[in-house]
Amino acid sequence: MKTKSLLFSFLLLSIILVLTRCNNKNDSTYQYQFRFITEEYEPLNYSEDGKLTGLAPELLKEICHRLIIPFDSEILPWDEGFDLAQNDENVVLYSTILNAQRKDLFKWAGPFASIDWLFYAASQNQITLNTLDDAKIVAKIGVIKDYAIEQYLVSEGFTNLVYCANNIEAFDKLLKGEIDLFPSDRITAEAALQSLGYSIYDITGKLTIRTDLVYFAFNKNIPDAVVADFQREIDALKSNGTLKSLYQQFMQSPDAPDILQIYTEQYPPLTFRNSFGEITGFGTDIVNEIMKRNKSFNEIKLLLWSNGYELALNNPNFCLFTMDRTEIREGLFNWVGPIGTNTTYFYIKTGSGITIASIDDAKNLTAIGTVNSWFSDQYLRDQGFTNLVSDGDPAVMTEKLMTGEVDAFVCTSVTFPDILSSLGYQYHEVTPAFPLMSSDYYIAFSKNTSETIVNQWQSALDAAKTDGTYAAIYGKWFP
Repeated sequence: MKTKSLLFSFLLLSIILVLTRCNNKNDSTYQYQFRFITEEYEPLNYSEDGKLTGLAPELLKEICHRLIIPFDSEILPWDEGFDLAQNDENVVLYSTILNAQRKDLFKWAGPFASIDWLFYAASQNQITLNTLDDAKIVAKIGVIKDYAIEQYLVSEGFTNLVYCANNIEAFDKLLKGEIDLFPSDRITAEAALQSLGYSIYDITGKLTIRTDLVYFAFNKNIPDAVVADFQREIDALKSNGTLKSLYQQFMQSPDAPDILQIYTEQYPPLTFRNSFGEITGFGTDIVNEIMKRNKSFNEIKLLLWSNGYELALNNPNFCLFTMDRTEIREGLFNWVGPIGTNTTYFYIKTGSGITIASIDDAKNLTAIGTVNSWFSDQYLRDQGFTNLVSDGDPAVMTEKLMTGEVDAFVCTSVTFPDILSSLGYQYHEVTPAFPLMSSDYYIAFSKNTSETIVNQWQSALDAAKTDGTYAAIYGKWFP
């Protein structure tokens, strides 16, 4: 009898445990309801044989699987989804570019892709673009409302924009000659053209505009802990190779964003792409040495300084080098360094007859060339200069100096000789008329980058200085 009682008790306990496990399994379902919204934008997200696929949906499916979230996603026009993401507290909108205009509208997890925007023209169109200003005088540029690139062009003062419903309509108009230019990335352009029965070779990239990073955008009312869960899973899928595999499949590229984004600019001899296509220079060697010592390697990418500076202001876990550490920038970034010193001058064309003996003399000139987001441009604006002519490319401003379109160009003595040489000029053709400032340059990290990463980089740099490696790198580039 006692045995039967024990057996009954054991069976009862087993049933309770099974029921408890079942209940726990149900309880393990993620405790937040989502409304996932996307658009037709191949290859990031698109319909194929009646099913949603693309880089972002396939990545989101993996995230949902890991967090035990039911996956279901709607496809809506972008402007409708963009509006819902701001007003419906359960909405997650993807694939969404994070920029200054949107940063405070949403919460963000990512990045999981990058987009390199180019102005495209029909191949038979012989239009030539060297700068954004050249594009401003084109008759018609197609854009899509509320796209990040549309917001950027509006912010840059473009008034020649023609609004299109989507990429397919835009490329159709481009090839019919109804618009002259359309901004897009290559892989998206190729997909849109294929749907129209055309080839990527029917269009030509005329000018690289900028790079943007792509995220999942969460309604502001979604708890921070929920967004953090998504970020943790995205980082895990980066680390285990899942994102890289999906990126190769859908984006036809191995260059999926790392957990830490590292960018620099064409700024020889500190950082530049050489004739072999390699990114090199004094600053690049320092960064590579730091990564080697930390046993953590990330791809270094190159873009215009103004673009990189904006990305560093808005994106987490972002590294930009080399950057002068100034009072204006001090609280905007975390700093590793110093790695060198710059002296900035007002340069004039030799023989121009222009004299600059003071800041006031410079203020009285007709036009002074600066580079967008360079510390010198920021400093002069803060000092009340109203005669500045700016561009994101120092080569453009150098040409303006040499052709007399500006009276002076503000640049550092470290890099100006290389800029001049790349354009076929000699350093003796310019004169450093007046020193503006001297400052140290650093490796800069976005403010919301992990403090652990910043400290590891500083420790590695300090060690390289102590053991003589830094001096050897410096001697290589500045013998």
